[in-house]
Amino acid sequence: MATTQDRSAHSPADVDPAEIEEIELTVAGMSCASCAVRLERTLGSQAGVTEAHVNLAANRARLVFDPEAVALEELVAAADKIGYEIAPAAGGAEAEAVEEREQRSWLRRVALAWPLALAVLILSLAAMEEPWARWSVFALTVPVQFVAGWPFLRAAAARARTLSANMDTLIALGTLAAFGYSTVALLTGGDLYFDTAALIISFLLLGRFFEARARSRASSAVRRLLELGAKEAHLVVGDAEVLVPVEQVRVGDVVRIRPGEKVPVDGEVVAGAAAVDESMLTGESVPVEKAEGSEVAGGTIDADGVLTVRTTRVGADTALGQIVRLVEQAQGSGAPVQRLADRISAVFVPIVLGLAAATFFGWWFLAGDPLGGLVAAVAVLIIACPCALGLATPTAIMVGTGRGAERGVLIKGGEVLERSSRVDTVVFDKTGTLTRGKMTLSDVIPAPGMAAEDVLCAAAAAEEGSEHPVGAAVVAGARERGVEVRAASEFRAIAGHGVVARVDGLNVAVGRRRLMAERGLRLPDEIERRAGALEQEGRTAVFAGWDGEVTGLLAVADAPKDEAGAVVADLSRRGLTVVLLTGDNERTARAVADTLGIDRVLPEVLPEDKVEEVRRLQGEGRTVAMVGDGVNDAAALVQADLGIALGTGTEVAIESSDVTLVSGDLHGVLIALDLSRRTLRTIRQNLAWAFGYNVAALPLAALGLLNPIVAGAAMALSSVSVVGNSLRLRRFRPAPKEKPARGASTR
Repeated sequence: MATTQDRSAHSPADVDPAEIEEIELTVAGMSCASCAVRLERTLGSQAGVTEAHVNLAANRARLVFDPEAVALEELVAAADKIGYEIAPAAGGAEAEAVEEREQRSWLRRVALAWPLALAVLILSLAAMEEPWARWSVFALTVPVQFVAGWPFLRAAAARARTLSANMDTLIALGTLAAFGYSTVALLTGGDLYFDTAALIISFLLLGRFFEARARSRASSAVRRLLELGAKEAHLVVGDAEVLVPVEQVRVGDVVRIRPGEKVPVDGEVVAGAAAVDESMLTGESVPVEKAEGSEVAGGTIDADGVLTVRTTRVGADTALGQIVRLVEQAQGSGAPVQRLADRISAVFVPIVLGLAAATFFGWWFLAGDPLGGLVAAVAVLIIACPCALGLATPTAIMVGTGRGAERGVLIKGGEVLERSSRVDTVVFDKTGTLTRGKMTLSDVIPAPGMAAEDVLCAAAAAEEGSEHPVGAAVVAGARERGVEVRAASEFRAIAGHGVVARVDGLNVAVGRRRLMAERGLRLPDEIERRAGALEQEGRTAVFAGWDGEVTGLLAVADAPKDEAGAVVADLSRRGLTVVLLTGDNERTARAVADTLGIDRVLPEVLPEDKVEEVRRLQGEGRTVAMVGDGVNDAAALVQADLGIALGTGTEVAIESSDVTLVSGDLHGVLIALDLSRRTLRTIRQNLAWAFGYNVAALPLAALGLLNPIVAGAAMALSSVSVVGNSLRLRRFRPAPKEKPARGASTR
């Protein structure tokens, strides 16, 4: 079980940040929610430990500690003292092997217990009057109680040594009470309850096996991510290539990737060109063209060319490594809704022990039936085990965050899941978020008597020497349209106004109205009118002219992403308020908002003022999600109730966000909100079942209306049902992507 509260003996200020280490540990010996709470408190109270999180569902612990203040061996000893074994977590195939061994261990115990328990049941029903049958059920129950059920007894004994109790304590006391009473009755001629002890243990073992198998399925998302990485790399050494394990590649090494091979590391292409399938990172199925200077990410697939790549990141620093780390951290976190379960679990077992004792003595003294009291007390001990309560939250978080990672959406923990369910306002940054973040040439309008191609040819030649984004957009637009970009001379950039150059003997000016006026170029009324119309649409008007006349008009714009309109419409249909936040002037901002169907616009907002705008929306009583590029929006992402950052695959670990979209596709916002709400709903269903089950069953058990055997079966079924309900999240599918309405602008 994970909890959201860090328990620490020292504040982070007491420790040098440079000395801090974070470690993932496997935990053996946990069986219920109170185990996770107790171990977390113990580890968190050790000197030098600043954070401790324990996840019952994954049998994992995550510690942040100062190795100068406390050694790992001391932490291991502290856990061992209270009956738990911890060790550095294995990864990849090794972790899977550990899980398989655990499943096989429980399965062997199930295979031993069930045939013997069924034989005990048959003999108990058919031949209890015969002395041989009475001794036979005793002999058959001994291996079930002390061999198959040994994990329960061993764990209970470990807790007893530290004067503590957990679910195993309840199981051990209940079954040993039934076994011990029956052994005495065997010698004195009383009724036997060996079948109760044998069947309870058998049901619980079967439940543990199903839980282990389900936990393995829940954690499979991380394993699938790890499996995406390449195992070997073709290392270029001089003129030769050497095939080496990917672990041997270092930053600065050069590797070669052929068609069909996985890119082994993050790096920069230094030679070659190819289309690379990045769907494992971004979820997008269309391959991305890579050439010299392009960045590639480890785990992606070279589709059709040979690439030579210089390594920039390896191991845990790669995009894939960062994703795996984020998912593991999210799966180890808790949700605020779990805190009540944590508090109850911490005191639940002692309360149950007291209730079982009260049940036994109540039946004995009030009803004069100590035997009936024993049976009822055993039922109370077994039915009250808070196992389902402990699995309710972490299993859902594990499956939900893992499924999100598979869809390119990294949700950083349980608190994020809970906050996302309350979001009623989504604020989008404009540039690079709703728009492509790159100027493109959208229109070429010639003056009367001129040809559009001539205007674009001259303007592109003049702008070819410019480094301004507008000039780059004009040149790129000319090349995309097949227009020759000729050589120019006497190039001069006039800051804030445009450029002038000599092209084919003509003195060409390209830029703002003011430049045209300063150069004495007459502006035709038709061109002026068209320029005003384009500016009303949020585009930037660029004029071109020579020989005393403005000869044409070009328009550039930062075009909205293709999916932006559909995503905004989908959010609006769900009743969410969508807000556009931008540093652009109101006219440009309103034009983009109108194109996308956004009603509320906050224009002319400087980067440092975005936080204040988010805070103002929160002051209106809104729960705000901020969607930005994670760079100049970082402070606003932190201020928002839910920060959603767009990543690029090689920059996924944006610390300021709660949710990272590996791809720049805005549909990830919908996936994040839908998956978060579905996961939180699953957590609440699990908790309702776990609480309801215990509340309803305990009185029945205390009143003698619930047979201990049925109680054992029900308790095992309750845990399995909670895990099974969580596993339904593996079938989560995002809503189909909607295409823009016919005729809608996607510029």
